[in-house]
Amino acid sequence: MFTGIIEEIGIIKNVKKNNKSSIITIQGKKIFEDINIGDSISVNGVCLTVTTFSNEIFTADVMNETLSRSSLDSLQNGSYVNLERAMSASGRFGGHIVSGHIDGTGKIIKIKRDDNAIWYTVTVENNLIKYIVEKGSIAIDGISLTVVNVNENSFSVSIIPHTSQETILSHRLVGDIVNIENDIIGKYVEKLITFEKNKKDESNITMDFLINNGF
Repeated sequence: MFTGIIEEIGIIKNVKKNNKSSIITIQGKKIFEDINIGDSISVNGVCLTVTTFSNEIFTADVMNETLSRSSLDSLQNGSYVNLERAMSASGRFGGHIVSGHIDGTGKIIKIKRDDNAIWYTVTVENNLIKYIVEKGSIAIDGISLTVVNVNENSFSVSIIPHTSQETILSHRLVGDIVNIENDIIGKYVEKLITFEKNKKDESNITMDFLINNGF
């Protein structure tokens, strides 16, 4: 599990593409303070497993499902990526619950400066927009952000200078594809409701029950 608080910006050193998978090699610094084989590292919001590491460089295998769901297939030598280690039991929960399991991708359609802030507007498919709510949490390329507003097929976030400087958002341009992970709570609530509706037996889990209990 991750928090969406990016620890550093890494650099892609090599991408080995197979038929339906890839092996990527990434250079970092801070994450190597306590890295081990088998550790989970969020790379642009995608949870990957460290397979080898040495001299501040690690490799990770990327399977077909991950390539089809995310923007990792577009990475090339020299690309910048957001890096975050899995949350430790003693760490602070500064962002929100981020699983590292990408729901899909979005496209940046507008970037606008607003004094010290920068607004990013991202368009997404209907299967993603339904989980996005105003003032709710969302992860873009693994960055924990707050949704400012939502339209029919797009949403906007506003970031402070620190977030821009410490993540790859400062390198993003209009037209770029970004990884999207919706807030996990909404997905579980939907599953509970739709699952029970499709069952023949009556259930105590109803919409009224969820509302009355704070959901």
